[in-house]
Amino acid sequence: MARPEQVLLLEPQHELRFRGPFTDVVTTTLKLANPTDRSVCFKVKTTAPRRYCVRPNSGVIDAGTSINVSVMLQPFDYDPNEKSKHKFMVQSLLAPPDMTDTEGVWKDAKPEDLMDSKLRCVFEMPAENEKTHEMESNKISSSLSKSESSTLSMKSMPSSLDDGEVKKIMEECKRLQMEVQRLREENKQIREDDGLRMRKSTVMSAPHSSPAVRVKEEGLSARVIALIVLFFVVGVIVGKLAL
Repeated sequence: MARPEQVLLLEPQHELRFRGPFTDVVTTTLKLANPTDRSVCFKVKTTAPRRYCVRPNSGVIDAGTSINVSVMLQPFDYDPNEKSKHKFMVQSLLAPPDMTDTEGVWKDAKPEDLMDSKLRCVFEMPAENEKTHEMESNKISSSLSKSESSTLSMKSMPSSLDDGEVKKIMEECKRLQMEVQRLREENKQIREDDGLRMRKSTVMSAPHSSPAVRVKEEGLSARVIALIVLFFVVGVIVGKLAL
């Protein structure tokens, strides 16, 4: 005699999927729904009981309700040849109206009263290129996050300084830049004039003119160095205020 059709609605209906790597517990959920107007007793069995922890693995589902069963695959060394060996079976039977002992109901049940549904296990190992892609995506996301944080930090710096102070420092930097540029041009012009004078001068006048030119150049060089040092100090001050 054929067994009656399963009254419980299973989700998923035909297979339980577990995604690796299987170095830690992998959990999938099996939903059992009872669409009838009677309570239904159920049991969840597997061909590899040592590999799985099922909670709950048995119980009663009231009329019109459902229950979620957690199927936890324990860590193991993945073997592609073993994936077809693991199967699950959901066994059920209609509970009698006067039921008081669930185990007694199962013991007294007739074979023709039992209903069952079989599910196979599917193991999925992430492809190597997927792993690489995930790692690269994580690196890119991390780099973008750091870049955005740095940009936001740089944008927020001016708001922490006094506007008048910043404006004064920037004007001073600009003035120093212009002054350095002017002195460079002046120094260049002096050297050109000196070369012209040296070509026109006689050998006798050279000793009298050279010291004066050297003194002027040394004074000019000292001013340039002093301004460059001052410009550097102002730059350091701006950097410290920004930090």
